[in-house]
Amino acid sequence: MPSSREIPGAPAGADTARAGSVRLDHVTHRYGRSGETFTAVGPVDLTVPAGEFLVLVGASGCGKSTLLRLIAGFERPTHGSVRVCGAEPRPGVTAGVVFQTPRLFPWRTVGGNIDLALRYARVERARWPERRAELLARVGLEGTGKRRVWEISGGQRQRVAIARALAAENPLLLLDEPFAALDALTRERLQEDLRRETDRTGRTAVFVTHSADEAVFLGSRVVVLTRSPGTVALDLPVPLPRGDVDAERLRACEEFAELRARVSHAVKAAAAA
Repeated sequence: MPSSREIPGAPAGADTARAGSVRLDHVTHRYGRSGETFTAVGPVDLTVPAGEFLVLVGASGCGKSTLLRLIAGFERPTHGSVRVCGAEPRPGVTAGVVFQTPRLFPWRTVGGNIDLALRYARVERARWPERRAELLARVGLEGTGKRRVWEISGGQRQRVAIARALAAENPLLLLDEPFAALDALTRERLQEDLRRETDRTGRTAVFVTHSADEAVFLGSRVVVLTRSPGTVALDLPVPLPRGDVDAERLRACEEFAELRARVSHAVKAAAAA
């Protein structure tokens, strides 16, 4: 197994301006003003090569979501720099974002929520019906376009949120604990769908979770953060097979169990330090 400090696919001098690549240089972020400041995260240095599935894991309050917001461009770091595809991130443009709750518009149909994302992505209106059907099919929701948001389950709503994030076809997907509120079976199914989708499209993904199991299943690389202010406690490649694999066999294999135990131990140690 490679060293826990190696970054798969990012040799010295790697081109960090490629579509979907992310680079954080000496990033620190503080909240508050004057003497009431609170350092949420940092310093953090991370390079995420294009096509990688990076999972950020750690205890509550360690700065995982803060890092995700910085990458999305919703906030700017107090110190250091964030670059996506070699440039400063732009909110709503740089990445598709999926939150812990779906944040759908209840007065719109399922298809209407997708259409809104297509409009913001500046997709030609004539292409909307085709793209809408394609996106809903990709998340397993064929034929639901005319249903109201309250007529579908929580898991289906989160699928709509993922489809909406995929609408812009940008190369980066950011996900902030999107499956945390779902039952175990639905959560596993959506994990499998997301893993398959990112493997198929080659999109870069940054995913936030508390779960070591979820981190190892989804990630091609897992970064564990210390307690606040969050810094990198462990940077671990996940050399498990990707693509068309049997999810149940993957979860049951010895390598998966070893990686999960290693991540779980690191999270507990970082939270206790």
